[in-house]
Amino acid sequence: MRIVYDNEPAGYGGQAVTFEVHEGEKLHVLHPAQIIAFKGPSGSRTDKLMNMKGMYRKKKLIRADFMGACQFVASMPPSITLKPIKLTHGSDLLYDFRHLFFYTEGVRMESRLLSMKNMMITRDAIKMKFSGDGEIGILTQGQVLELPLEPDDPLYVEAGCVIAYPENAKLELSVYGNHLASQHMKYQWKITGHGSVLIQSGGGSRELERDLDNNDGIVKRFLREAIPFGGVFIK
Repeated sequence: MRIVYDNEPAGYGGQAVTFEVHEGEKLHVLHPAQIIAFKGPSGSRTDKLMNMKGMYRKKKLIRADFMGACQFVASMPPSITLKPIKLTHGSDLLYDFRHLFFYTEGVRMESRLLSMKNMMITRDAIKMKFSGDGEIGILTQGQVLELPLEPDDPLYVEAGCVIAYPENAKLELSVYGNHLASQHMKYQWKITGHGSVLIQSGGGSRELERDLDNNDGIVKRFLREAIPFGGVFIK
């Protein structure tokens, strides 16, 4: 399979992505409503009802299966980026199933019930572990970075930016820095373990955008920053 990005990702008009499915290949697409063009034999596409687990996790009823040789174009909304990930032997990354856009034949999916503690942190009960020989496509907001983990040196990541983490990782809700820093940041995941974590750059704060568009005076901006919950009460 070949994926072609027809224009820059995360642009104002969204992103068009062309999938070229080769002879003998099979691709499963979980958001078929995003397909805007198709070329190939009509019988190359077969839509199916998802199983109950898929319906619940994706809030979708239908998936589309494509058999090569054919090609189609999928439209990604503004700010959404499609990240293909080639599965490697021994990978133990856990993903949110809602981020999954496609997977190829040969990919196996296993549900992982999280511990009560991790349920509270992630606000989810189940994550998905992918294995096998194949490729998956993950929907993210902005650029995707892969950051290494260490068992004794924690990595702090804003909670809304994490898209996948190793099954062996230890997660804690935390903040860092001095009192003023910890008071004005969103909750972080304090992560230790082996392997790496995937984060998305577009999941963070919109404060910079607000600051660039904001014409407030220096006194109001100081009070908003210096007073606890000032951003809530001082408009």
